[in-house]
Amino acid sequence: MRIAYQYRLRPTSSQIALMEQWLELLRKQYNYRLAERFTWWEQNRCPINACPFICHLPELKDRPDFYSQKRDLVNTKARFPEYQAIHSQVLQNCVERVHKAFDRWLKGDCNGQRAGKPRFKGVGRYRSLTFPQMKQDCIQGRFIHLPKLGAVKLVQHRPLPEGFVIKTATLTRKADGWYVTLSLQDSRVPELTPEPPTLENTFALAARSALGIDVGLDSFLVTDEGESVPVPRYYRKAELRLKRLQRALSRKQKRSNRRRKALKPLAKAHLKVANQRKDFHYKTVKKLVSKGKHIAYEALNIKGIAGTRLAKSAYDAGWGQFLQILAVKAERAGLRAIAVNPNGTSQSCASCGQKVPKGLSDRWHSCPHCGLQLSRDQNAAINIKYRAVGHPVLKAQEMSFTGVTEKPALFIATQRGATALAARFPSGCRRRSALLWHESGSMSLS
Repeated sequence: MRIAYQYRLRPTSSQIALMEQWLELLRKQYNYRLAERFTWWEQNRCPINACPFICHLPELKDRPDFYSQKRDLVNTKARFPEYQAIHSQVLQNCVERVHKAFDRWLKGDCNGQRAGKPRFKGVGRYRSLTFPQMKQDCIQGRFIHLPKLGAVKLVQHRPLPEGFVIKTATLTRKADGWYVTLSLQDSRVPELTPEPPTLENTFALAARSALGIDVGLDSFLVTDEGESVPVPRYYRKAELRLKRLQRALSRKQKRSNRRRKALKPLAKAHLKVANQRKDFHYKTVKKLVSKGKHIAYEALNIKGIAGTRLAKSAYDAGWGQFLQILAVKAERAGLRAIAVNPNGTSQSCASCGQKVPKGLSDRWHSCPHCGLQLSRDQNAAINIKYRAVGHPVLKAQEMSFTGVTEKPALFIATQRGATALAARFPSGCRRRSALLWHESGSMSLS
C-alpha cells in the first residue's frame, strides 16, 4: 500500500536560498532536455499525408531517451560547475519528468489517454524537487535530514504510521512556504482491487449496498436517501478580496519589486480558497465512504459544463477533484466508485421509469403516471443508483462520454445487466419484483 504524508517545513534563510537556486537550475535543465527532444522530433518526422515524391532525407540522429540524457548529465556538470551542488538523484529526477511528460504526449499513459504537448517552464514555474531515496531515520525529533541541505525544521503535526517505510521525499514551494511530501509504503497491506462489474456481481450490490449521489450547483450533492450537502462557495465568498488584491497587482509596473511584493498576498488568498475546497472534499468523501456502500455517480462532461455560463460556479464546486478523491478513497476502503451515463437521470421517474420532461429551473419531480413526488436531485440520485446496480427500471446505455477517468479505473454500469433484467420482469412494479427476486437467491437469468 502506498500513501503520502505532507508536512510543513521551517527552513532557514540560507536553506531557502539554496533550494531556490536548485529550483532555478532544475528549471533550466528541464527546458534544455525538453528542447533536445523537440528538436529530434521535428528533424526526424515526415507527415504521411503531405510527403513529396522527391525529398532529401537528413541523416537520422539518435533519439534522446531517459538513459542517454541521464548519461549526458556528466557533461553538464563539467561545463556548468553550479550543477555539482545539486544532489545527483534530484538532477536525474528532472530528466525523468521530461521523459514522462514527452511520452504521455506521444504515447499516452497506462490507460491510453494522451496528455497535451509539454511546455517550457518560465521563471517560478518549476516548484518542486524530489529525492528518490531517503534514509528511514531521516526524521529525528523536530528536524528532517535531507541530502546536501542538512537538518531542516519540520512541523510534524501527525506521526508516521507504523510499518510504513519512506520511499521518496518531495520538496514543494507554495505561496505560504515550503512543504515536504513523504511517500510511504507498506508491502504487508494488500492492494484492494475490486472486480470489474459483471451481470452477476453488479446486481449483487442490490439497493441496500449501493449509494447514488447527484452532484450539482444548487446543492453540492444529494444522495438517494434524501441527504443534501450544501455548496460552500469558497471562491464566491473570497471574490471581493481577490478583486482588490488583483487590482492592486495590476497597477504595479511589471518586473518591479513592488509587483513582486503584491503578488504574494494574492497567491496566498488563492491558495487559501484551494485548501478550503480540498478540505471540504476530503471531509465529504469520508462521510460517504464511512457508510460502507458502493457509490454511484454521474460521469459528467465537466469540461463541457465549464464552457457555459455556469463555468465559475462549476469550478468553484470542484467536481473533478471531488470525484478523483472519491475514486481513490473508495478503492482503499474496498468499495467501488461507479460512473454511469448521465443522460436522462433527471428526466426519468425513479418509480415507473417514464420520462417526465423538466426544465433546469424545475427543482421538483412530480410524476403524472405513478404519482411520485420528491426532489428533482433525489430522483436523479435514485436513478443513478439503479443504473449502477443494473436495475431494470432504467435501461443503461453504452457510454461514450468524456468524464473523469483518472486512476484508479472507474467502474461503469453495463447495458447487458439492465437489458437482461428488463426482459426477466414485466414493465409494472419492476423495482419490487427485482428486489424480491434478488432476496430469494435466484441469480440465474437463463
